[in-house]
Amino acid sequence: MKLELIDWLIVLTTLIICFVPALFYGKRAGKNTSEFFASGRSVPWWLAGLSMVATTFSSDTPNLVTDIVRTNGVAGNWVWWAFVLTGVSTVFFYARLWRRSGVMTDLEFYELRYSGKAAGFVRGFRSVYLGLFFNAIIMATVNLAACKIAGILFGLDRWQTLVIVGVLNVAFATHSGLWGVLVIDMIQFFIKMTAVIAAAYFALQLPQVGGLSGLVDKISNISGPSGINYLNILPDFSNNWDIAVAVFIMPIAVQWWAVWYPGAEPGGGSYIAQRMLASKSEKDALGAVLFFNVAHYVLRPWPWIIVALASIIVYPELKDIQSAFPNLDPKLLGHDIAYPAMLKFIPVGFIGLMVGGLIAANSSTILTHLNWGASYLVHDFYRRFIKTDASEKHYVLAGRVATVILFFVSSALVFLLDSALEAFQIILQIGAGTGLLYLLRWFWWRINAWAEVTAMVSSFLVSIVLLMLNKTGFELSVHISLVITVIFTTICWVTASFVSPQTDAKVLAEFYKKVRPFGPGWNKIRIEANITENELEESKNNIPLGLLGWVSGCVMIWSALFTVGNFLYGRYELAFLLLAVFATSTVVIFRVVKKLWN
Repeated sequence: MKLELIDWLIVLTTLIICFVPALFYGKRAGKNTSEFFASGRSVPWWLAGLSMVATTFSSDTPNLVTDIVRTNGVAGNWVWWAFVLTGVSTVFFYARLWRRSGVMTDLEFYELRYSGKAAGFVRGFRSVYLGLFFNAIIMATVNLAACKIAGILFGLDRWQTLVIVGVLNVAFATHSGLWGVLVIDMIQFFIKMTAVIAAAYFALQLPQVGGLSGLVDKISNISGPSGINYLNILPDFSNNWDIAVAVFIMPIAVQWWAVWYPGAEPGGGSYIAQRMLASKSEKDALGAVLFFNVAHYVLRPWPWIIVALASIIVYPELKDIQSAFPNLDPKLLGHDIAYPAMLKFIPVGFIGLMVGGLIAANSSTILTHLNWGASYLVHDFYRRFIKTDASEKHYVLAGRVATVILFFVSSALVFLLDSALEAFQIILQIGAGTGLLYLLRWFWWRINAWAEVTAMVSSFLVSIVLLMLNKTGFELSVHISLVITVIFTTICWVTASFVSPQTDAKVLAEFYKKVRPFGPGWNKIRIEANITENELEESKNNIPLGLLGWVSGCVMIWSALFTVGNFLYGRYELAFLLLAVFATSTVVIFRVVKKLWN
């Protein structure tokens, strides 16, 4: 793809608009670690929410969705649409609790909630495990997508792409801290949305596609793998039971609560928790997560899906992509590369916008993961266990060094991955079985630090065993592997909760008084801590309101998502019915939120 002068000017303009404002936050970020990693705990809900959305809108996300649609149809997206259940539960059950905790990172939570050496071990281990290992895999996935896009558009090798994105992202992450990341995210979100909508529009204008109606008609007559209907929003339970189990039943029944995945953690965590902890109030934390879930699941998916469906018409087989791009590295060829392959049809001017949008998509995610990972490595490992008495400026410098190290480690991993979907499945598998613990630890006093250790170790070990078995030819489907991991891990950590040394009663009482979790799981601690009747009554009232908010929030998001889809398909009667459901559930949501804050 050749960019004209106007395209390069647009790319340059988008970069200036995105990154120059962040330069003004360098001095503020350098004051202390609270500013560098938590923005001084003064972030409004709308900025925190936009940053969450921008972070999850990475350069690999359109590729991932395209891979899913081309292999399992639109219904295949339930593997991540099911995480609506996780996200909305965070809104009504966990956002306020996180903000009340007052910790700087979600790993600091461990020594607030648990006691003894085990609590310190969990915090230190997870700071390295998540901040370095897990985080590096995620960034490698994002940068792999950037390499594929740059390979398609400009014929760049992997190392060349990594140098370009590395210089840009590392420079700003080390300079401006979380404040700069938030501001960059806010601007980049609008640029990215404009770019992907433009990509969908021009994909529909192709003669092979014939507009929206042409797309629907032509795709309706194409049978996908195993005879799937590409347009179906729900899988075909009668003819494709295996696919229905893998993409719908397992995500809805098990995956959303059982799997730890960044951005959709049961109970909130990682950079979602970082934004909640940086919010200026409990109300802002709740509003940020609610806005994030609506924007994440409703505003973004359909432009990607439209391009993915159009790519099936333009490039029915992978060999068609290879023929169109003969110089493409064969190792990069996969269904996920169909998205960047569709960008060759964008006209002059909009190419620059798309390139700028793709750079923004990469940067918003990488910047967040660099800052978030560095916060773990510095605040929860280096400061906690290595050098405990240094100045704030020293720890800020350590954060900047950690940022550089993280990028180099993640860049090395780029050469070991082949596709975004592959990495997505690996991350889900390794995090399987731990999610239920992260949900219940807020509401059941008996869960202790040893249960956390047991969950991590057992989940990792069984995942490695299953991955090795797959490599040797004894292949298990992804959902069977997931169930095995969840069952084994859950048995292990529940057993550990009962047989291992319990958390100190004084620590539990202090945690309860500070965070005020609700539900019967804390009755024993409430009695020992002499909690008043008024506090007990408030705790009881939160349960039905939270459940009502959770159910109506999920209905609101899914109905809005499918309203858009059915309007695009031309199914207007169903679209208007879903629109009515959306409106009703939205009214319920606002009433629930109002009652919670009264």
